[in-house]
Amino acid sequence: MSCCRIALRSEKAWYTELLGDVAGTNLMEKYSDEKIIDSWHKNASPWITAIQERQIESRKRVTDSAITDVLVSLAGHSVLDLGCGEGWLCRKLASLGLVTLGIDAVPELLASAKQASATLSSAKPSSVVQGGKVEFRHIDYQSLSAKVVEEKFDIAVSNFSLLGKESVERLFNVVPDMLKDGGYFVVQTLHPVISCGKDPYKDGWRGGSWDGFSREFVDPAPWYFRTLESWCDLFYQHQLQLVSIKEPIYPNTGSIASLILVGKVHR
Repeated sequence: MSCCRIALRSEKAWYTELLGDVAGTNLMEKYSDEKIIDSWHKNASPWITAIQERQIESRKRVTDSAITDVLVSLAGHSVLDLGCGEGWLCRKLASLGLVTLGIDAVPELLASAKQASATLSSAKPSSVVQGGKVEFRHIDYQSLSAKVVEEKFDIAVSNFSLLGKESVERLFNVVPDMLKDGGYFVVQTLHPVISCGKDPYKDGWRGGSWDGFSREFVDPAPWYFRTLESWCDLFYQHQLQLVSIKEPIYPNTGSIASLILVGKVHR
């Protein structure tokens, strides 16, 4: 699934909201990988609109081109897009001649991805250069394995789609086995130094918000904050040697827009 630009709320604000919920709702239900998926099921439609209409300023100005530039710079032809959402990155890479497979847990996002890809191919046959291809499958992170997806890839990418705790840890366990020798795992995420806000700089669950988005968005997903050290450890602990760390910036302000980590399989 593709992630939005998350505006953080304080723990106090979140706790106030929690107290107003139905009695019996506990902390683990509010802050969990399952809650993230539940939120995306509820917000698939407005998210599709936001992406199609390019409503997210950070993506339009910096992060979309940043992740594309990194991927095309790597020596690879086949790409696995983890949490592909409505599929914009798969379509972009296919238009550049890459073979792409996008997976996501939300059927509505995948339906939009398939429709947009079919429409693009029929309307603009020349938009996909020779050798480019795009495919989408309904697979969640918990089900993903080298047995479920038998192909081996040159590159796996997660573009703002690693929001949980256990699901992300599991993903790092399985992705190296899905890559060819010398393959790459590329992650673009919120920069920890910026996204931490006023909260302590340590790993832990945070409350999300749809601030800045339309009123159609509801029930924002929580997300699991990781420090830069923790992100790096995920790579080092799973046969992935970090070969590049990039910090895309806004050209007009010079402020940091995101963090991109590139790990290479090192068996």
